[in-house]
Amino acid sequence: MLAQLSVRNLVLIERLELEFAPGFNVLTGETGAGKSMLVDALSLVLGGRARPDLVRGGADEAEVEALFEVAPESRMSARLAAAGIPGGAELVVRRVVQASGGPSARTETRSRAYVNGRLCTASQLAEIALDLCDIASQHESVSLTDPASHAEYLDSFGRLEAAREQLGQEVDALGGVVRELETARGLERGMTEREDFLRWQVREIDEVDPREGEEVELEQERARLRHAERLQEATRRAAERLYEGEGAICDELARVAADLDQAAAIDGSLSPHAHAVQSARAELSDAARALARYAEGVEASPERLAEVEERSFRLQKLLRKHGPATADVVAHRAALGRELESFSSASGRVAELEAEKARRVEHAAVAARALSRKRREAAEKLADAIGGELSQLGMGRARVVVDVTPTAAAGDALTVDGARLTRTGIDRVELLISPNRGEEPRPLRKIASGGELSRALLALKRVLADQGPVGTYVFDEVDAGVGGAIAEVIGRAIADIARHRQVICITHLPQIAALADAHFVVDKTESKGRTHTAARRLPQAERVQEIARMLGGIKVGDAARRAAAEMLAAKGD
Repeated sequence: MLAQLSVRNLVLIERLELEFAPGFNVLTGETGAGKSMLVDALSLVLGGRARPDLVRGGADEAEVEALFEVAPESRMSARLAAAGIPGGAELVVRRVVQASGGPSARTETRSRAYVNGRLCTASQLAEIALDLCDIASQHESVSLTDPASHAEYLDSFGRLEAAREQLGQEVDALGGVVRELETARGLERGMTEREDFLRWQVREIDEVDPREGEEVELEQERARLRHAERLQEATRRAAERLYEGEGAICDELARVAADLDQAAAIDGSLSPHAHAVQSARAELSDAARALARYAEGVEASPERLAEVEERSFRLQKLLRKHGPATADVVAHRAALGRELESFSSASGRVAELEAEKARRVEHAAVAARALSRKRREAAEKLADAIGGELSQLGMGRARVVVDVTPTAAAGDALTVDGARLTRTGIDRVELLISPNRGEEPRPLRKIASGGELSRALLALKRVLADQGPVGTYVFDEVDAGVGGAIAEVIGRAIADIARHRQVICITHLPQIAALADAHFVVDKTESKGRTHTAARRLPQAERVQEIARMLGGIKVGDAARRAAAEMLAAKGD
């Protein structure tokens, strides 16, 4: 229940504080006095949009604070506890709206919201406000003609919010899989060309089949083949001079070593030198034999030279693309193999995602069908309930139909049984009404007058009054377009709601104002060149005068006062 509302520097309101009563509260006043400003103020603390034109001219910021009474075991207490916000029997919501750049700037607006002193976002505030207050206005009467809102009314009546939320989660998860699948398929399409290119590269490398260091080996072999005769001659001549020919170096070294051995027998210090000469002779002998073998093995082969040059040419082509060394080519070949393997796994991922999509579509379809079935069951009950309320509101001949039909499929949208699947299901819900007997029910937007729309909204609110935890209903001139006996019927319907919920009603109709438990008047005055809007609760004696004004206009006569007194007396005051 809303216990208190404090407003500072909001449009024409400089400072205002109202304490509301349980039951039926009514606000009246001349047209343009500023009654709608109080609704704007309440909308702010319920998470509404902060507009720059809400800040009073000359002020830096506007502030609205509301005190709500909260039942200890209510859903609101649980919400606050889950959000980590200190709770209790009272809930204080404060919203501060600041026009950036000071009083002269009105193009950018910043706002801050506090719940029990804890800073929170406007979206968090709007979520909390769902359990605090419900505002019904002339705008909502008009929006009642939009079928987009009718599914929410039906789900609220049938207590299907949990089922719809579950379906929404299923569809969100399905949407994630669909997006991932589309991405994977796009990659797969791109991978086809990439895979062809990679396989061409692999064939090119595999046809050559290079080994690490092979380019060096080939270069060395080609040099040998090109200069075979020169190498043969040089190595054979070296072998002869070292070991095989007359006066060979090894023979001379043998004689030198023998002389040193004899000398070492006399002077032992020469032994190391004798051994060094022997070692040198042995090494040179080995080298000579190796050179002789090399000379015998060297062969000028034009055929082999052509093969080596062809191999080297092909290898150089690979090195220019993937080099500079054969080790780089071998590493690149391994990388190509790994990437090609990843393509196989990517194709497998597409198959996995397709299976996951099919599974999630089936889950979502089951949830959507169940929700649709429950909606159809609740639709007839809601239609009967609204029809009963309209009967009490002077539309006894009206017949209401809550039409639940499959949503039209569009493009490549997901479908269930031919209906487009969305987060809210597969149904299109629309309230149809036949105001007069014998006529086919048609959409509200085609047949309902302003007064009929107001009564339809009120009937809907009465039907839904016990469906949620909202403690306060605000009716902002939902009685527009009606008068006379129907006005009194609507007033008594609102008063009936007030027996179960706190009601704050802004009205121009005396028939409704006379039924209120607490009466507030809003007026506008001028002082020192500024306009001010104020509001106060009327004592019983002043209620007669205000209702008489509403009956008689500017000049209030005795007849209007007597009529006003009778209306108040009829209520039981």
